[in-house]
Amino acid sequence: MIPPIADQLHLDQRRLPAEVFNRLASRAGAYKDWKAREESAWNNFGKPGRDPGKLGGVMSVIAANGQWTPHLKLAQLRNHWDQVVGPDIANHSVVADFRDGILTIRTESNNWATTLTYLIPELTATIHERLKGLDIREIRVTGPQSHNFKKGNRRYPNRYMRR
Repeated sequence: MIPPIADQLHLDQRRLPAEVFNRLASRAGAYKDWKAREESAWNNFGKPGRDPGKLGGVMSVIAANGQWTPHLKLAQLRNHWDQVVGPDIANHSVVADFRDGILTIRTESNNWATTLTYLIPELTATIHERLKGLDIREIRVTGPQSHNFKKGNRRYPNRYMRR
């Protein structure tokens, strides 16, 4: 004959019902709490303070806390450059860089660079008015960049003159 399972597992038969009951009783309490939270969530659905945040609002909070505001304002300036300087000048210039409060604008010719240089005070006022989070201390206008024909790391000031 096979001995009872309690004897095989060396369990105290007097304490076995209490252990089983305590385990089931703790699960019942957790289940009851879970059901109460679920019903509370359904009853409070749609009430003020329970609606999820919209994506734009959440991203604004993340951007403000993460120091992203200057980068977002610079992207906004690049996207709406034609509204700042006008469509004619925007076709011949682009916002090239922004570092340490210095905004660099690159133009496709020196004539457009001269034209934009005369407009720097107006540009500064317009940018400060429309983009309040972008701290611009100086605006630099550059013309087209010439190609550097130097090859390698060494430079020879007068390479064809022998001494």
